[in-house]
This record gives sequence, structure tokens and C-alpha cells, in this order.
Amino acid sequence: MKRAILATAATVVLCAAAIAQQGATSGRSRSVPQSGESRHQMQMQAEGGAAAKGFVADIENLTDANSNFRRVLYTGKNLQLVLMTLKPGEQIGEEVHPDSDQFFRLEEGNGEVRINGEPTKIKNGDAVLVPAGARHNIINTGGEPLRLYTLYAPPQHRDGTVHATKAEAERAKEHFDGKTTEPR
Repeated sequence: MKRAILATAATVVLCAAAIAQQGATSGRSRSVPQSGESRHQMQMQAEGGAAAKGFVADIENLTDANSNFRRVLYTGKNLQLVLMTLKPGEQIGEEVHPDSDQFFRLEEGNGEVRINGEPTKIKNGDAVLVPAGARHNIINTGGEPLRLYTLYAPPQHRDGTVHATKAEAERAKEHFDGKTTEPR
């Protein structure tokens, strides 16, 4: 129960910070109903007339269905949503994001997270928050795929990136280029 409360609190803090930061730079937004809109997209009308669509979907089902090492689902100016699947024994690879906080939510599997060298077992339903500048890694220690989604604040990868395997991701050496899912 304590973990669920911490995971929810971490998600709320990250999302609130991203929304506050976006609101401070892009002005207020208001909903504009659109006929024919799917539940996966919501039309927003920002000051200045630029239309921006958000992202609304069943993240648990999307994560469970993902078989790619990395799949970028949505990239905003200040936040990015990415699906990942690690094969048994596979790891993301130790990394540090000097200027980015990162949130992970495990939807399926078991593993271990290491933050600044400190190992912690993780399982389906757990959330992990990695502050900017912390060295971290996630390792699949189970016998089944470990499926998770992650939020980067700010974005780290090019919008629309799909890496089927870790080897493909390592060869790509791509980074966020400033382009978001939606035109600004």
C-alpha cells in the first residue's frame, strides 16, 4: 500500500511539474470538443490559436502489448512517454541524465533497479523515480519479459523512435532533436 501511494504521488508530482512548466511557457489552454474524436485524442485550443492534441490511451494495455526494446509514444515540449520491454537477463544499461528526471512504472515482470549503485528488487506494479543526475539501470532478473513505461522530463529521444532490440538502440545513438509529436 505504501509503495502504491508513493508511486501515485511521484506520478502526480512529475505530471504537475510538467503541466506547470508548460503552462508557464505556452499560456493557458481550454478544451474544445471535436466531433468524431477518439478517446485516444483530446483537442485543446491554446492561446494564439495553435491546436494541440494530448495523449489519452490505456497505457497498461499498450505496455503489455509492446515487444520493442524502446517505443516513443508521445513527445511534448517538457515530457516524453516511452514504452520498453526487456528480455530475460536484459538491462537498459547504466545511464545518467544530468538534466532529466525519469519515472518508471512496471506493468509486467520482475527485476532490479540500481540507483547510484543501490540495488532494489522491483516487480509488476512498482514505480521508480530517478532524479536528474543519478546513475541508474533496470535489469530484468525474471524468466519473462519485463514491460514498463517511462516518463522523461524533459524528453530524451526523437519523437516516434522505435528500436526493436537493445542492439538497434545502441547503434542508433539518437537523441531528442526538439521536435514534438504535435506542431507548436
